[in-house]
Amino acid sequence: MRLLEHWTHDPSRVHAALVSTTHAPSPAAAETGHLPGTPGYRRVLAAVFVAGMATFVLLYDTQALLPLLGEAFAVTPAQSTLTMSLTTAGLAGALLVAGPLSERVGRTRLIHLSLGSSVLVAVACAAAPTWEALLALRLLEGVALAGLPAVATAYLREELHRSAHARAAGLYIGGTALGGMAGRLVTAPVADVLGWRWAMAAAAAFALACAVVVWLLLPASRHFVARPMDLGHLFAMARAAGTDRALLALYALGACAVGALVAVFNALGFRLMSAPFGLSAGALSLVYLVYPLGTASSTLSGRLADRIGRRAIMPAGCVIALAGVGLSLTPSLPVIVLGVAVLAIGFFIAHGLASGWVVARAHAAGTSTGQAAALYLFAYYVGSSVFGNLGSAAWARSGWTGVSLLAGGLLVVACLLAASLRRIPPLLTTSGQPAAPTS
Repeated sequence: MRLLEHWTHDPSRVHAALVSTTHAPSPAAAETGHLPGTPGYRRVLAAVFVAGMATFVLLYDTQALLPLLGEAFAVTPAQSTLTMSLTTAGLAGALLVAGPLSERVGRTRLIHLSLGSSVLVAVACAAAPTWEALLALRLLEGVALAGLPAVATAYLREELHRSAHARAAGLYIGGTALGGMAGRLVTAPVADVLGWRWAMAAAAAFALACAVVVWLLLPASRHFVARPMDLGHLFAMARAAGTDRALLALYALGACAVGALVAVFNALGFRLMSAPFGLSAGALSLVYLVYPLGTASSTLSGRLADRIGRRAIMPAGCVIALAGVGLSLTPSLPVIVLGVAVLAIGFFIAHGLASGWVVARAHAAGTSTGQAAALYLFAYYVGSSVFGNLGSAAWARSGWTGVSLLAGGLLVVACLLAASLRRIPPLLTTSGQPAAPTS
């Protein structure tokens, strides 16, 4: 099974052309990166964890407010969901620029710029005078937020010792999970008392505090080398990152998995705030306390992947998420919450492993890790935007049955993609050894 995979053109020539210009860390850099337990390692992980929280607080701060926004602006559920889908669409498009841009301006500089500008846009969102202005600002918010997701896994791979790559990627995804939870927990209770504008302002204040922490903690890059922007090189990197079978499967898997999760969570507020449940926005926000389970599952699966490989763990995450959707079909509120928790656990296992695997696979293939990560996240946020909006439309048309069919179908596709990844052999070095144990 361990055979060298062939490209559609001469692999030796493509490898030589790409390795000479790739921005992935050298083997020496991978061995001299921050080791687990050192002060530098702890600062990197703490800063990236907090940055992930800030980014996803602002990305998802309207999700718990969707019914309230619908009432305030007299719009339908599908229209209110545009405050989510336009943000993720803007993020997806900006990732195609932010990834290559980071190769020129640097990972840490782009992270700081992204956090600062996104906080400013978030303040403007809270003061938006009209529905159209709010949608335009939410689209701009997605563009501003793109800096961290575009470079996080590449930065971790460059700056940390290779033995910690999978667990560090898992911890970063865990930070995004807590950020997604905090975005709902911060906004919903404030909205119950002061309205949606103050709720969004509270999310902006939370993100500002996180940005300050990142500014103080995030170490400067030690192994990054800036390169001039070269369109020919960028297109070559894009072709390489878009032709590998495993990378393509990972892009599609990420899109399907997040599409299922966001479809469920976008429609969940409409379901639980209407009869027979009748929850308030503040009570609904408590459901999002399941997100720390995603943090734990992402971190644990990363550690297991460092030991036994991503191929062995990935399918289990997809099956667990599918089981969660099945549980959500019950009319019992406790079982619905359990189903949402199981869905979150399975999703964060799959996404945490896939995001780290993309970078490892791209590095083994001799292509740009930043470009591959940008393509993965482009697919991921397109899936979030498109399928998330379809989730609200399915709710309006067919109720929770329609939402579950949409999410379940996407997760079945994710399961099939995870199974196909087990059959794709790892890339090998010229010496015949695997280029990375999880590539």
